[in-house]
Order: sequence, then structure tokens, then C-alpha cells
Amino acid sequence: MKKIALFIVLILSTASCVSTRSTLKNVDDNAPDLILKKNNTFAITLFSTDKKYGYDPDYPVNIFYRNTTENEAVNETRFLNALAGPNGEKLTYTRLETCCPFPTKRSNMGAGFLNVYELKWEGQKKPIKLYLNVYEKGILMVPMGLSLKKD
Repeated sequence: MKKIALFIVLILSTASCVSTRSTLKNVDDNAPDLILKKNNTFAITLFSTDKKYGYDPDYPVNIFYRNTTENEAVNETRFLNALAGPNGEKLTYTRLETCCPFPTKRSNMGAGFLNVYELKWEGQKKPIKLYLNVYEKGILMVPMGLSLKKD
């Protein structure tokens, strides 16, 4: 019973933090649907020229793919496993936190959250953080400073 009460309090307190207007700047419901490759990663052909893309919570990487928000890690893994360091280095990544609530119609709660990942590779001076959004669509690109993993 205590767990249920705690869960309800958590939901209510989270819902009250959600703004009625989204601050996300790069949502595009007309973006082409994402394509899965045979190795279960997303096919990515574009490279961002915007320093904020993926690195700023208002410009997250939007990786909505069909209705998989119940298992958000699937799409995050499909995206992250397609990437490499700036010179093709193998990446490792860790999910750090969930943050930045925003309103969305693609969630049962009416709110979505961004997941923050830390990416590392050999020879790197400082790990980077990427903001991923599994609730909204957008043009999928490789964030600046990263490359695509070789097949």
C-alpha cells in the first residue's frame, strides 16, 4: 500500500512540473519514418551542423519509432549503436538520468521525458552527454563530433 501511495505522489508531483508548452525546438511530425538496418541499428545518413543537436535539452535527438515507448531503451540502443567516436572509435555509453518533462500526445501520462546518456571512447578528454527523446519524431542525424560505426 505504501508503494502505491508513493507512486501516486510521484506521478502527481511530476505532472505538476510539466509545462503546458513544449520547449523542444526540433520536433518534426513530418520527418521520414526511421529505418532499421539488418544489424538492428537505425539507418542514419545525415550529419548535424547544429552544435546544439543532441547536446542541448531543447534540441534532443528525437528517435520515435512506431509505438515502442513502453521499451524506450530499444530505440536508444538502436541509435547509439549506430554511432562511433569522431575517428571511428568504438563508443561506450551509460544512461545517467531522466530529465526535462514536456507535454506529448505519445504518452499515456500526457508527458514525456528526455534520457541523458554519457558517451565515452578511447583517447577522449572529457565524456559527452546526449539528450534522447523517444516520444517525438524528428530528422535523425549524427550529432556534431561523432561519426557512424562502420558496417
